[in-house]
Amino acid sequence: MVSPTIKLNNGREMPLVGFGLWKVNNDTCADQVYNAIKSGYRLFDGACDYGNEVESGQGVARAIKDGLVKREDLFIVSKLWNSFHDPERVGPIAKKQLADWGVDYFDLYIVHFPIALKYVDPSVRYPPGWNDEKGGVTESKSKLEDTWHAMEKLYDDGLAKSIGISNYNGGLVLDVLRYARVVPQTLQIEHHPYLTQEGLLKLCKDNGIAVTAYSSFGPQSFIELDMAKAKNTPLLFDHKTVQSIAEKHSKTPAQILLRWATQRGVAVIPKSNNQGRLAQNLDVCSFDLGEDEIKSISSLDQNLRFNDPLSYGIFQPIFA
Repeated sequence: MVSPTIKLNNGREMPLVGFGLWKVNNDTCADQVYNAIKSGYRLFDGACDYGNEVESGQGVARAIKDGLVKREDLFIVSKLWNSFHDPERVGPIAKKQLADWGVDYFDLYIVHFPIALKYVDPSVRYPPGWNDEKGGVTESKSKLEDTWHAMEKLYDDGLAKSIGISNYNGGLVLDVLRYARVVPQTLQIEHHPYLTQEGLLKLCKDNGIAVTAYSSFGPQSFIELDMAKAKNTPLLFDHKTVQSIAEKHSKTPAQILLRWATQRGVAVIPKSNNQGRLAQNLDVCSFDLGEDEIKSISSLDQNLRFNDPLSYGIFQPIFA
């Protein structure tokens, strides 16, 4: 089984369901990527900050060598980290990331956060994380507009077949639309029934920007990070609304949450170490929810965000 695709504003096709590489351990990452490809996954969502791009590339290389896929069958996503926003740093770090993956181009390259931090040389620390060489959080003087124009250069040079943004609010989306020569193909955001972001979804739809959801299961992804807000929030898997709909369709709560997103045109990037769940998560377009079911899940919205720099003790209040 392979995911259906959505057409981006540059005409390229992107799988609606992919495999997210956040928090995938280095020692298992290559095998997980290989097994995901074997299960039918074609989109892999990585990032410099995840620290596993070399291992992800090893899984891809093995799958290609074994004849499971060709490079052109895959949709590989990576992201520009905050400390590489200075325009002259964008090209070199993208090329390093491509080398780590062992590929010649990214299908999609994304600005990870609308936050420009002081440059940390990869020879000093990689991934650099949030802190500068002295352990503080120091902002760069780079403007998002200048960073975006450097992203457009990657697009022009064919190093990124599509370019996008992540964690931008509506104001920043409106802003990028005013200065972009190449309109972002995608916006990646935290999106789940506790944070539906309806206005942002409509803004993107009206301007031809595809939306990808991360953390589709809400607090689930953040409990293992020992985040108090996540631990104090009822799990969506256990919510009676989600469970009753899952029982009606003979699906898992995870499949219902993913279908709630994909049926509304939002791409998803779940991950799993379990081969059975890998297949289940990919099979979220073979059934439809009723309009009333979609509305009842959407009504769980609390504007509850987990992936906020403030939640990690980083004073960058981008969602304030």
